[in-house]
Amino acid sequence: MVLLTVIGEGQVEPGYVFVYLGPLSECKECKVKNICFALVKGKRYRVVNARKVKHDCKVHEGGGVVVEVEEVPFGACVLDKGLVEGSATSFSPAECHKAGCAHYRLCIPTGVDKGAKFQIIELGEKVECAQKEARRKVKVS
Repeated sequence: MVLLTVIGEGQVEPGYVFVYLGPLSECKECKVKNICFALVKGKRYRVVNARKVKHDCKVHEGGGVVVEVEEVPFGACVLDKGLVEGSATSFSPAECHKAGCAHYRLCIPTGVDKGAKFQIIELGEKVECAQKEARRKVKVS
């Protein structure tokens, strides 16, 4: 199944990866909003192909371009409790304020809300957590 969305002209390059942060209030009157709103908040997407269709857009300067995207797995650090490759998990971000930690961006990934559902694609190594929590790197989708 082909996933479509609308992005700005500056992001139309095939291979460009972005995090969908959810619907914006500026989009509620847009005639093509259902294309963008079909993406899942917190997931990463890669531009596969640009179509030759352009729309007026209140968010993207110069208008929005329709693109085909695919979901991209990404790395995270999650609590190491009963993790199994192929299983679903709810995301629980670390209660950490140590932005200098080597794992900070994995423990608190951009755009991912507490309780977001993901599928574990691959289990990685255990990590040393500054908060003394048992955490493990995983690849999720």
